Amino acid sequence: MKLSKKEIFEFLELKHDQYNQPSFIDSDPISIPHLFKKKQDIEIACFLTATISWGNRKSIIINARKLIQMMDDDPHSFIMGASEYDLLPFRKFVHRTFNGEDCIFFLQSLKNIFTKIESMEVLFMPVNNIGMNQAIGHFRKEFLSTPHLKRSEKHLSDPMTGSAAKRINMFLRWMVRNDKRGVDFGLWKRISTADLFCPLDVHSGNVARKLGLLNRKANDWKAVEELTSSLRLFDPDDPVKYDFALFGLGVFERF
Repeated sequence: MKLSKKEIFEFLELKHDQYNQPSFIDSDPISIPHLFKKKQDIEIACFLTATISWGNRKSIIINARKLIQMMDDDPHSFIMGASEYDLLPFRKFVHRTFNGEDCIFFLQSLKNIFTKIESMEVLFMPVNNIGMNQAIGHFRKEFLSTPHLKRSEKHLSDPMTGSAAKRINMFLRWMVRNDKRGVDFGLWKRISTADLFCPLDVHSGNVARKLGLLNRKANDWKAVEELTSSLRLFDPDDPVKYDFALFGLGVFERF
């Protein structure tokens, strides 16, 4: 049975309220950055955790925790002081296709970034003038300015080439949204929640299609734009809050 717009709105609000709760944290990769209080530690933990957030969720959490422990549970200080010798153990790190060479490059790039700026937010600031997809592209260009293997580029998706960029959009949600509910961090104040795009994966995409929020079959950037546009009809100031509903319905309820 097809739901009315009002019924879809009420359903999304209900499920958002259900899953946007501190009780959600422990079973989610966001639990890793919640171990920290320092802004730079949270940024680094969020970014690295989001980077490896695909596949089995338990495996994601285990490997993200392992990665943070390898940095002595002090990611910012470790990265800023790490020598090439200190990075050698990371050659053994692996999460699915993200291997040790990728990991060392990501750590080196983060060091280069934090040597120049206080917060990664600065690298996304062009969003105010050019849109989030191009802002992500700008960040990606800066991140990849550190010498690296070509293979490592696939772990930093580019919406300018059509990618849904799910993990970067999730990272941005974590850093920007601040609804006082205790899940997302809301540490970045210069990017509006209205400019965010909904993280899109198989689960959220399937739920969105069943609810009539998404017609496009491919999970690409055009689908991200379509879905986010649909969600903006319900909350133009914070459309990405419904990621909680779509994700929860897809992963926990097999909707």
